[in-house]
Amino acid sequence: MSGTRTSLRISFSSLRAHKRRFAGTFTAVLLGVAFLTGTLVMGDTLRGSFDTLFGDAAGGTDAVVRSANVVTVPGDTQGTREPVDTALIERIGRTPGVAAVAPRIEGAGQLVGSDGKPVGGQGPPTLAGNWIDDARLNPYQLAAGRLPLRAGEVVLNRGAAEAGKLSIGDTTVLRTPEPVRVTVVGLATFGGEDGMGQVTYTGMTRADAEKYLTAGPGRAASIQVRAGPGTSQRELVDSLRTVLPSGVEAITGQRSADENREMISGQFLSLFTSLLLVFSGIVLLVATFSIHNTFAIVVAQRTRENALLRALGATKRQVVGATLAEAGVVALVASAAGLLGGIGIAAGMRALFPVIGFPFPEGPLVISALSMLLPLAVGVVVCLGSALLPAVRAGRTAPLAALRETAVDDSGASRTRALVGTALGLAGTAAIVTGVFAAPSLVLAAAGAVLALAAFVVLGPVASSVAVRFLGGPLDRLRGVSGALAKRNALRSPRRTAATATALMIGVAVVSLFTVFGASLKATMDQTVSRSFAGDLAVSVPAFGGGGSGLSPGLAPALAELPEVGSAVGLGRGVAEVDGDGRQLTVTDPPALAEGFDLGSVDGSFDGFGNRGIAVSRAQADDRNLRVGDTTRLTFTDGGKETFTVRAVYERSELAGDYVITRAAWAPHRTQDADTLVSVTFADGVPAAEAGAAVEKTAAAFGNPDVQTREEYARTSAGAIDMMLTLIYALLALAVLIALLGIANTLTLAVHERTRELGLLRAVGQTRAQLRAMVRWESVLVAAFGTAGGLALGGLLGWVVVEASEGAGDTAFAFALPPAQLALVGVVGLTAGAIAGRKITRRNTRQTTSQIALGRRLV
Repeated sequence: MSGTRTSLRISFSSLRAHKRRFAGTFTAVLLGVAFLTGTLVMGDTLRGSFDTLFGDAAGGTDAVVRSANVVTVPGDTQGTREPVDTALIERIGRTPGVAAVAPRIEGAGQLVGSDGKPVGGQGPPTLAGNWIDDARLNPYQLAAGRLPLRAGEVVLNRGAAEAGKLSIGDTTVLRTPEPVRVTVVGLATFGGEDGMGQVTYTGMTRADAEKYLTAGPGRAASIQVRAGPGTSQRELVDSLRTVLPSGVEAITGQRSADENREMISGQFLSLFTSLLLVFSGIVLLVATFSIHNTFAIVVAQRTRENALLRALGATKRQVVGATLAEAGVVALVASAAGLLGGIGIAAGMRALFPVIGFPFPEGPLVISALSMLLPLAVGVVVCLGSALLPAVRAGRTAPLAALRETAVDDSGASRTRALVGTALGLAGTAAIVTGVFAAPSLVLAAAGAVLALAAFVVLGPVASSVAVRFLGGPLDRLRGVSGALAKRNALRSPRRTAATATALMIGVAVVSLFTVFGASLKATMDQTVSRSFAGDLAVSVPAFGGGGSGLSPGLAPALAELPEVGSAVGLGRGVAEVDGDGRQLTVTDPPALAEGFDLGSVDGSFDGFGNRGIAVSRAQADDRNLRVGDTTRLTFTDGGKETFTVRAVYERSELAGDYVITRAAWAPHRTQDADTLVSVTFADGVPAAEAGAAVEKTAAAFGNPDVQTREEYARTSAGAIDMMLTLIYALLALAVLIALLGIANTLTLAVHERTRELGLLRAVGQTRAQLRAMVRWESVLVAAFGTAGGLALGGLLGWVVVEASEGAGDTAFAFALPPAQLALVGVVGLTAGAIAGRKITRRNTRQTTSQIALGRRLV
């Protein structure tokens, strides 16, 4: 016990005497814990806000009657259901325990704002439906104006009206996708909020909703039911089940609210929090290297001190305990500060989202025990784990080390390190080659990438000597003695140089990875459009994520009738189970499809499909062992089962999809019909400008969709990638900042370690400017090593992800290295290193020559 107390006293004395030594460690832990805490608090807050929002909005609905037939396709967890017959309303209304009943007719409907641009649709859905008169059954509450009573009158959720700068009395267009002229007569809220995030809602009369959002009257997405006094939701559902026909089910209002919340917020929140947690992990990984390097240097600096302690009788355990105690104190204090910082980050993010156009529901911050304890534990574990090896190394200090002036770092020449690193590199290379070429597997390729990263870390000290000599070669000629000394200082401790550069390397590698992957996605999109889109113009709606209402199916036939147009074909979407598996269907005019899109080699013909013909992509045909003339069975959401004959098998499915049927085959099973893209080919001899003007004039009558050239369409389709990269760069900035703090902290400690050496240099005539240049160029060399390694590793990982993704699916990915963007990343890394070095030199070269020569502390 007395030994433990002694270790603690030594630790606290050291911390009080050398507080600035641990400033970088403290900051790294604080930032990492703050980011993780902010992520967890933000996730809990958003989840709680959406729970409250949907609970309040659906509080009056006790049961929902809907079709039991649902088709779920990959990527759609909710599935597509058949509408229910509104004739059931009368039967439901007579059921004991029912107080009120109303149909809910819902579909896609995108508003056009006062500026002529569509409102919303960039991911979150744009909804339209009938306005439900029963205030308790309607999740929307009228906040201003009145209800829609006549054809063409609508109520908007207040958030959509504000986004489109629309007010009561304004007239605008609602794309359903048929353009409908509507007049705003009221504004509504959802659960007391302006809307469900960026989801837009337009409430219409029931007659208008049946006319524009369904295939015909008498159909609804579901039927809302309110229970009478004394009847629970479960009792109501049990009563309804006795009167409902086969294929129709009743669920409680609570279950419906949970499903709607999951549909609107669950997937997004899971993706959002997962993304932030991944970057939290990257930040903490970078922090680990910075923390480890700090303790490694501190232990090296205290070699003689630890040796004296050993000579005076201290045990290895006491020396290790003293070092870990220092790490524990720093970890606890920094993690506690990080918790407060994380709460501030969550509050800042919550305030920022409405500013950038993503209004989350209002409500207090939700701070759970897990959101506090987990980051605290992670911060302590990361700090103690990073200090463990240096602590063990400190415990191994021999008493005779007190007699040594210096210790030689031979890690750069370590044969064991070289062998282990090479073995990891070979194993990683084998896994990557296998996962990319031999047996395409994204998981195996990712495992190889992790091994490659481990090889980079292990071989760092070995590679640093070679890299610094190469990168620092020009300094001898350009910066003279100061440059040569900077290079020798960086070479002095390969382990330290590698550990310092590794933190920056990881940050740069992740930035480079996403830069390469983003450029490859853009190249893939451009390649897809170039080789699969055969039209001269593309007519589309500006939406990604399927949030918009689509294009009117009448647009393509209207364009095809223009004398300036040779052909126009629209691509619609449907769903069905193909031999038991849910799949997306492309609904189009098959003979015209081959004119507007390049489908590659085709077996069979696109003519004569009729109502029972289907075309299948070659990948799906091979997977299901289908050939021209074979049959396959499709089951639609309405329960209808039809046998289709394969009329054609085509090669390229990027734009055309995997299964193609005619509109006549889809018509009996459809609900709301829409196209996602129209390919327009000019008539022979017609100038492009003349044909384009004719197309734009006709398209304007169909809601004014975008009319673009092939190149513009490819560029617009890749627009979401730039938004993704901007967000990723913003998140990774924290990791790079921690890496730079690690460089600054390492240099600070290194300057302290070389007090006598710097004093002698000053004594023999080195000026302050030369001293600053020497330290600054040492910082640049370390940053250059980390940046170069990060660029190489990021490029490798980007190639692995692209190639493995191509092997894992049917899409032909195109690998692209963006030289300008990568060069910019490199320049930023070098500049940041120079800035870090400049900050150190300003602070640590203010001492006079006599002070330095006497060996007084610089930190």
